[in-house]
Amino acid sequence: MTDKIVSFEYNEPLSITVDEDMAQERADKILSCALEGYSRSFVQSLFEDSLVHCRGKSVSKSFKPVKGDVLEFTVKEPEEISLEKENIPLDIVYEDECLLVVNKPKGMVVHPAPGHTSGTLVNALLYHCEGKLSGINGAIRPGIVHRIDKDTSGLLLVAKNDTAHISLSEQIRSHSFHREYRAVVHGPFSQSEGTVDAPIGRSTADRKKMCVTQKNSKNAVTHYEVLENYKKFAFIKCVLETGRTHQIRVHMAYIGHPVAGDPVYGPRNGVELGGQCLHAAVLEFDHPVTGERIKTQAPLPGWFEAFLAKL
Repeated sequence: MTDKIVSFEYNEPLSITVDEDMAQERADKILSCALEGYSRSFVQSLFEDSLVHCRGKSVSKSFKPVKGDVLEFTVKEPEEISLEKENIPLDIVYEDECLLVVNKPKGMVVHPAPGHTSGTLVNALLYHCEGKLSGINGAIRPGIVHRIDKDTSGLLLVAKNDTAHISLSEQIRSHSFHREYRAVVHGPFSQSEGTVDAPIGRSTADRKKMCVTQKNSKNAVTHYEVLENYKKFAFIKCVLETGRTHQIRVHMAYIGHPVAGDPVYGPRNGVELGGQCLHAAVLEFDHPVTGERIKTQAPLPGWFEAFLAKL
């Protein structure tokens, strides 16, 4: 079996010699096995940044080396991002000593990243919670249990300590964490409800996009119900059984009903709304301490209501 790499220094040249057991396996699988304890997304990023080489050339994650090949790579030191507390008003729907639920406005980035180092939800949370947030997702995403896209509005759950974070994350994995969205999508439906059960993975044509694919994907299930059909659009409710990146946006586009205003998965000449018409309306979960079932709701924002009125 290929040797394990349990720790390393940034910018230090690393190598893995492929043995008989791992020969003809995908390069990303070999690195995942060798880099024990490091996430799949971390390994994928090495290939996306062309940091993995074999025989003097950079290789893709699907490359299959032979016995005796050496995979060479270097982990670059991440760009340091300074986290500042910012007194940004928050619409808090529920809060107690171990968690809070925030109604995030459209246009707000959830956590800092290169290009978005201020004005994020995390900056606001650091101020509001006085730094008392769980650390499980690291320094850049303190307290963030799950995420919604920048231009998706609505409810987002935040953990104030690690115990609460672990409990809430387990509820997401076991599907007892209930999430409902409201969306306006292109095209009326012929049926009143349905389910999209199609695996989602990163697009090989554009790594910034997700797609329905059988390769390197995870199962994804979205249930939908038509609340109102219009001439060219439909107002729907979506319930997530899983929580993959861009899940509703990808699944609706996959069945021919892309979310209105979606600049990534929508039609080229679609309606212009400054982002997708998608709102996280309901969150329901078991309190990590009391076990009480908590249900939170956020009404449709004004811009969403205005678009519905035009339809």
